[in-house]
Amino acid sequence: MAVSSIRVSFGGGASRPEGGPAVTTLGAAVTSVLAPPEQADGAAHGAEAAGHYLGALLPDRTDPQPGSRRVRLWDLPRGTLCPLIGVCLPMAVLRRVLAKLLVGVDAADDYTVHVTAITESDRRTPVAEALQRELDQRHHAALRLAAQAKTVDAVLQAWQTALRSGDVAGGLWASLTHPSCNSEARERICRDVHMMQHQRGASDRADLHQLARLTQEHGDRGRELAALRVRHATTLAAREAQLNTLTLECQHLQQDALRKDAVLAALRHDLSAREDTADLRKTVAALTHQNQRLQQRTDALERQLADSAGSGAQARARQRSDDAPPAAAARASADSEGDRVAEGDAPVTLGAVIALHDKSVLCVGGRTASVPVYRRVIEVKGGRFVHHDGGEKQTSAQLDASLAAADLVICQTGCVSHEAYWRVKDHCKRTGKRCVFVDNPSVSSLVRGLRTVAQV
Repeated sequence: MAVSSIRVSFGGGASRPEGGPAVTTLGAAVTSVLAPPEQADGAAHGAEAAGHYLGALLPDRTDPQPGSRRVRLWDLPRGTLCPLIGVCLPMAVLRRVLAKLLVGVDAADDYTVHVTAITESDRRTPVAEALQRELDQRHHAALRLAAQAKTVDAVLQAWQTALRSGDVAGGLWASLTHPSCNSEARERICRDVHMMQHQRGASDRADLHQLARLTQEHGDRGRELAALRVRHATTLAAREAQLNTLTLECQHLQQDALRKDAVLAALRHDLSAREDTADLRKTVAALTHQNQRLQQRTDALERQLADSAGSGAQARARQRSDDAPPAAAARASADSEGDRVAEGDAPVTLGAVIALHDKSVLCVGGRTASVPVYRRVIEVKGGRFVHHDGGEKQTSAQLDASLAAADLVICQTGCVSHEAYWRVKDHCKRTGKRCVFVDNPSVSSLVRGLRTVAQV
């Protein structure tokens, strides 16, 4: 059977959709093309036999000669169609182009689609024209660069440049269809593609081995990374626990620092109070010294006043004695002499002082040199005199005992300690015992205090 009789025809043997191109079943086209001459009676072979019978069924044709126009796909030598379609058109693109014109492309395997494209490109068919348009569109940049070449050597040089740059598909289509490319140049280009495919296969196998090795290494690194993550998580948890512990310790230290600051503030306040107390003591000492000087001045004035009063009393007594009978004058003179005591060189008249017959009188404080005078004043009025120095040498227990035994208490406030003063005041307030508080430690002040008690 002649080759022309088994080629796919878009004539009466093909179904043509209304308003569209003729559509041929992909299986029919492939089986008719791949059927060997001895089985032309209708026995169909699969796509596996395509490589064995393609060259026998498609006899060689004259190689196009160089000219001024680019060579079209269906004008190329049949031996260049296989590497050209396989390299320049990805399988997805090839399936898309053939699916528009043939039926059954989706169900066919890649090899069947590849062989069908080669068969349909052997002559000018709708499939060949569609593939021509797709190749020109995909590789227009390479075609534009190759158009600058005017000789065969320039075409081969452009091809080598495309190999080095990695644009093998564009360089192959532009070189094989170049007007200046002859048969020898096409053979060299096809040899380069053939060897490149062998090298690509070896490279793919090496890549597969490397991929397997890298996959194993990736697994190892993944396991190491997982172990590192576990260790990192453990370390991070330990650090967080340590940080929490240190935070608690820091809080405790801050609380301790606050407590210490409070204690320090209290101590500073106490120190300031003590300093204020020391200043107050100095002020009290200065005032006490000033008070003593004023008391001395007051005592001197009182003595002068007593002297003046004594002189006047003596004058009046003499006047009465001159006017009264001799017996009455003697009694008045005796009474006047009995009610007078001497304070230093100045006599002090007791006058209307409370009667102290058989009463115990406690005198707290006073001047040591004036104690005998105090005693005479009390004893002149018939009392028993008891003295306590106000805490200067005698103890507080002795003061309590004396307070309990006394009938009348005289407190010299300017010559006693604070403790003795408060003990005397508290005892007399609790027991209702009469108490005379004397500001100045003088005999005249004592006499005035006794007169005050007598008037109550």
